[in-house]
Amino acid sequence: MPVRSVPGAASVATAVDGKLFAPSAARNLDPLCGVLTAFAPKCGQALELASGTGQHVFGFAARFPALSWQPTEVQPQRLASIDAYAAEAGLPNLRPARQLDATAPGWGHGEAPTDLILLSNLMHLISETEARVLIIEAAQALAIGGRFVIYGPFMRDQKLTSAGDRNFHRALSDFDPDMGYKDIADVRDWLTSAGLCIVAEAPLPANNLALIAERPAD
Repeated sequence: MPVRSVPGAASVATAVDGKLFAPSAARNLDPLCGVLTAFAPKCGQALELASGTGQHVFGFAARFPALSWQPTEVQPQRLASIDAYAAEAGLPNLRPARQLDATAPGWGHGEAPTDLILLSNLMHLISETEARVLIIEAAQALAIGGRFVIYGPFMRDQKLTSAGDRNFHRALSDFDPDMGYKDIADVRDWLTSAGLCIVAEAPLPANNLALIAERPAD
């Protein structure tokens, strides 16, 4: 997953103890926990792709102690931030961060069968090709009956429904024509093409959506 300095992306500040902090991650933790309460398995192995600052996985591990959480990232500074949150939390179900490029082909075959995979706020920052690879690999990594939750901003019927979304999508596309909001219908198609079944679609604050898919029995 290429490391990009993206125009208009969420601000991130560094605390003196090495923990990165993103206000948007703090705001959307509770809505995401609501989605997980409704749709996540009650126990098992959970893998977060592109864990970012570590705020999310720190919160998830605290609120869902029966799930064992594995955070992943590409950037060394973010890996260190995730581990700083984990060290502060001291939670037995939160593992050390692992370096993983979720857009690289082949990683899904190397994962132990995973009961829950979570991806937040990345689809609009990568290309369609990278997004499709990520979905294919996540499908490979899921256990039978495992759930894949994708959260973020999306187009609906090739339309953006707020001025903020239109401006952000335009800034991303101007920066890199391969980046920008994906249409939720296309993401559904990519998930089903990868062998997953759509379980639910949950509207969330700030015009975001959570899409929940499941790996059915073969």
